[in-house]
Amino acid sequence: MNKITLFLCFTLVLGLFTSCKKNGTGVFLFSVQDDVDLGAKVDAEIKSSGEFTILDRSSNAAAYNYLNTMRDQILAGGAVTFKDEFAWELNIIDDDSTLNAFCTPGGYIYVYTGLIKYLKNSSSLAGVMGHEMAHADRRHSSSQLQQQYGLDILLSLLSSTTGQNGELLGNVAASLTSLAFSRADEKEADKYSVDYLCPTAYDAAGAARFFEKIGTSSTPAFLSTHPNPENRVANINADADALTCSEDLENPDVVSGVPYTDFQAMF
Repeated sequence: MNKITLFLCFTLVLGLFTSCKKNGTGVFLFSVQDDVDLGAKVDAEIKSSGEFTILDRSSNAAAYNYLNTMRDQILAGGAVTFKDEFAWELNIIDDDSTLNAFCTPGGYIYVYTGLIKYLKNSSSLAGVMGHEMAHADRRHSSSQLQQQYGLDILLSLLSSTTGQNGELLGNVAASLTSLAFSRADEKEADKYSVDYLCPTAYDAAGAARFFEKIGTSSTPAFLSTHPNPENRVANINADADALTCSEDLENPDVVSGVPYTDFQAMF
């Protein structure tokens, strides 16, 4: 290979690296549109698998309106990078025994009724929602899935037709309920939760309120225990202080005219 050919190859690789980096946060060779497409396939698999009981939207309109309003307020703050590209569709899983929430690549958000009933105010829920949205928006979810399954397998899912790779798609969907993110990803998601909530009326440190309530011994998988909860509370509060965000824990406790306790009673 002569020097000119070698230089051209190097330039091509560098250009590909740069183009993949500039629209994401370290997710290589997997485009934003790939996130969107994978999220849509995984969302369809979750809804058709029968593994999760997802509350019907029409018969639970008030509950979905509450969460959709919360989501819209977060998106309106202007800090979500892929606000318009991702779906940001909310789904409520009817499972009172599970403290969980997760977000697929491409922004399909799932919240368990167990988490809703456990939290004490709307800011805590908004903090958790912001954290999960950050994992999708900062592209942690797709990056982690690439590490777990490999790029080739995920790309094969994107290119397959309906019905192909069904078992594999089911495994990917199941993985999203308990992805183990890195320390750096967790810290970044905590920070962006603050950034997302700061322009809203919610307590920007709402995620810290969650950690304060749950303590150190039973943190669920969806909010990994590293860094430890005490450090995360301190870091989240410090991020909110640096942005001069509100620390009023009771503000707001009404979304779309509905107090949080009334929202909890819907389930």
